[in-house]
Amino acid sequence: MKALVIATLALLGCGSVNAAEIDQNLIKQGEYLARAGDCVACHTAKDGKPFAGGLPMETPIGTIYSTNITPDKTGLGDYSFEEFDKAVRHGVAKNGSTLYPAMPYPSYASVNETDMNALYAYFMHGVAPVAQENKASDIPWPLSMRWPLAGWRWMFAPAVADYKAAPGEDAVVSRGAYLVEGLGHCGACHTPRALTMQEKALNAGEGSAFLSGSAPLEGWIAKSLRGDHKDGLGSWSEEQLVQFLKTGRSDRSAVFGGMSDVVTHSMQYMTDNDLTAIARYLKSLPASDPNDQPHQYDKQVAQALWNGDDSKPGASVYIDNCAACHRTDGHGYTKVFPALAGNPVLQSQDPTSLIHIVLKGGTLPATHTAPSTFTMPGFAWRLSDQEVAHVVSFIRSSWGNGGSPVKASEVADLRTNDMKTTSADDLGQITQQN
Repeated sequence: MKALVIATLALLGCGSVNAAEIDQNLIKQGEYLARAGDCVACHTAKDGKPFAGGLPMETPIGTIYSTNITPDKTGLGDYSFEEFDKAVRHGVAKNGSTLYPAMPYPSYASVNETDMNALYAYFMHGVAPVAQENKASDIPWPLSMRWPLAGWRWMFAPAVADYKAAPGEDAVVSRGAYLVEGLGHCGACHTPRALTMQEKALNAGEGSAFLSGSAPLEGWIAKSLRGDHKDGLGSWSEEQLVQFLKTGRSDRSAVFGGMSDVVTHSMQYMTDNDLTAIARYLKSLPASDPNDQPHQYDKQVAQALWNGDDSKPGASVYIDNCAACHRTDGHGYTKVFPALAGNPVLQSQDPTSLIHIVLKGGTLPATHTAPSTFTMPGFAWRLSDQEVAHVVSFIRSSWGNGGSPVKASEVADLRTNDMKTTSADDLGQITQQN
């Protein structure tokens, strides 16, 4: 009898060790999935602690603040798995109210329950608790009322169901679809929204609006990720796209704006297999424009600038401020200063991103596999609205680019919006430059 008890205790002990090992593996898997979902970017305020919330996010109806998702009692500390799942995939908070769709639960609805278990394990046991109360939104009444959101969720959020690949679909493409359409919630930024603020398509099967590019948000345009050559990924190879996602740079472009956070916090940590799956899936999406054609380089502007002809509006501004890095031929320097010739960002219908980066500049972030950092200065302090309009129009129409011209009034509007959101540090830098 004694021997039986000892043997039983030994077995229980072994079971406990194995359970602990499984839990650690589950937590590690959850950490990877949280990286893939870029949770930290939205749920961490500037200079704040990871996942403690408080990041302001502009919406058409006002500013909302991300929530604390650490395991403290002010965050997820008393959430059961069912309550966690209800919030993430269903968009319903612990108190029963509907979450604002800035939380991309329409995308998360297709995340597999096994991955949800791993995420729950990570947030409950792999994240440091932070005591920080959630901040109320800055949305005026009656738009701040929560009950209409329940109707919105009922009309526009899909049914929650584990992702299932289409019969016969390539396994790599299927994995990419799962990451892009679900956990990666790429459509939340890269898909246009209707007047009622729902994404016009949540997956590739719902039409060509999916990942076809967004309206301006906080000064940036999330570009098309479809197969269009002019303003999409049509001219990118799968290898170039993987390199861009992993390092933030390629021989075609360099990351900027909100996508910098995605590369910094998420993509650089993903496996090469998953990055390849994402790239292959994106490359499987057809062009939105059936008449789309590849970019054809035109050397006339390059020859004119080489010969000292800067008579075209914006040409002299380009020579004085841009050509040293992006060159007079518009080819830039590979993986350092991006090419402007044939760049899809320059040829999109909406020039907001280009105007914004000329005014405010940007920094190419360092990653583990590309540790160098390069910064483009902002020119708001030295160029007038008309000068910016001229140089942006020049860039959008040179070297074979087919972008439309920009008006000074468009620059003035964006400059005003930028000044409203410029931090004290930015203002100090502008004053010092001036």
